[in-house]
Amino acid sequence: MKLVLASNNQKKLKELQALFVPLGVQLVTQGELGISEAEEPFHSFVENALTKARHAAAASGLPALADDSGLSVSALDGAPGVLSARYATLFGQPKSDADNNRVLLEQLALSGQAAPYEARFVCALVAVRSAQDPEPLVAMGRWQGQIVSQAQGDGGFGYDPLMFIPSLGQSVAQLDAATKNRLSHRALAAEQLLQQMREVWHLGH
Repeated sequence: MKLVLASNNQKKLKELQALFVPLGVQLVTQGELGISEAEEPFHSFVENALTKARHAAAASGLPALADDSGLSVSALDGAPGVLSARYATLFGQPKSDADNNRVLLEQLALSGQAAPYEARFVCALVAVRSAQDPEPLVAMGRWQGQIVSQAQGDGGFGYDPLMFIPSLGQSVAQLDAATKNRLSHRALAAEQLLQQMREVWHLGH
């Protein structure tokens, strides 16, 4: 079965493709099909993921999968949230991982709260059979950790160098790909979605 991934992020594609191997699902990015990116006007990960999935399904005529994920920091009332990928631009800075990380630390310093800062990586995965699917499959994954004041490790992407997992004694950027793919917010959401695809879409039987 071919699924359109409503993203052009190659790292995200690689992570998700590995997770969906058990169902024999082939992921193709919307960019490969010439599909533009959808607007993401909502404040929640689930609403944005559903919007992206329906957009990709409508444009391709294929079932679609969308991921909306980011970082939620308790001291910042859940920010950067759905704006994680472009957080720095809210403060007049360029859009890049390095700028996002720097701005996050600046905002935490201004929050009046003391470290360690409780945080979660959050992932919403939504799959639809068509643009009009009345029964989208929705899965949520949350990975608890703490934001540290100095980047640690050079793996992963996004906020991985600042996200420390106390139970592992490492930042996400210090984990090998296999460990991250097993424990991450995206892995947790994918596990739930795979189960729903087996039960509702009867895949992988």
